[in-house]
Amino acid sequence: MKYLVTGGAGYVGGVVAGHLLAAGHQVTVLDDLTTGFAQGVPPGAEFVEGRIQDAGKWLDRSYDAVLHFAACSQVGESVTNPEKYWRNNVGGTLELLRAMRDADVRTLVFSSTAAVYGEPAGSPITEDFPTAPTNPYGASKLAVDHMITSEAAAHGLAAVSLRYFNVAGAHAPEAASGSGWLGERHDPESHLIPIVLQVAQGRRESISVYGTDYPTPDGTCVRDYIHVDDLAEAHLLALDAATPGEHLICNLGNGNGFSVREVVAAARQVTGHPIPETAADRRAGDPAVLVASADRARQRLGWRPSRTDLATIIADAWAFAQRVATEGDRTP
Repeated sequence: MKYLVTGGAGYVGGVVAGHLLAAGHQVTVLDDLTTGFAQGVPPGAEFVEGRIQDAGKWLDRSYDAVLHFAACSQVGESVTNPEKYWRNNVGGTLELLRAMRDADVRTLVFSSTAAVYGEPAGSPITEDFPTAPTNPYGASKLAVDHMITSEAAAHGLAAVSLRYFNVAGAHAPEAASGSGWLGERHDPESHLIPIVLQVAQGRRESISVYGTDYPTPDGTCVRDYIHVDDLAEAHLLALDAATPGEHLICNLGNGNGFSVREVVAAARQVTGHPIPETAADRRAGDPAVLVASADRARQRLGWRPSRTDLATIIADAWAFAQRVATEGDRTP
């Protein structure tokens, strides 16, 4: 099978591309490298530098499906520069869908997000929860989900949207046929685990804990962390589950929550570094608990995460961070 992976030079897109290659598929990565890194493209993939708005230049009938990861994803930036998010995430996807129709490529797996739920009133979160995003990033992803639903109904697209919770960890060569180490390379970094590991590396003085008075066991926010390799496996299963005329939406999480302080404690154990904490005020819009129900993914995709231990997730992320630091951010 032959797949186009948009945004495949990014964290999740690159790992999914690696899993596709390991499964014996042909992969073309399309990425404009505005947020992705050339080092994030797995060995064996064909790389095309370009925008999703121009996907029609490369997409043709030889492709069996598109896996779509190309998006601007910084929540804070989406608040100060919302037009960028509407133009790229929504407008770009509209052009991608047109190119897919023109090329008669009728299967799509879309990288969605738990941000579409905003600040849900309860937990665990199912796909039936109200969608009420609190920022333009989440709103743009929800708009694309609506767009895909319409495309499936009107034109028979077979589509699956996967709504991620907190993705973490790294993809090691042992995990899938030696396709190379792949992990998080965000600039600026906004995710908790890599920020904590930057403290362990001496690149930051301390980790800021935003809010210590939440109604949780230790007073800090609780989040659902999913290993990026488990996440990637869900995408391959989604390709098999996609049904013409249906837009299936599935949450992806491990169903367990870990607090900020639990993450920091696990990182201290994994790295052997003290990792100082600094208490800070709560951030607006941070719910106390965000944990997924992945029952639908289990039922419809046959997916079950297997790397659910927090120490394992952090250990893989730490191994990747150390490798990048010692090799000057070069992927073998």
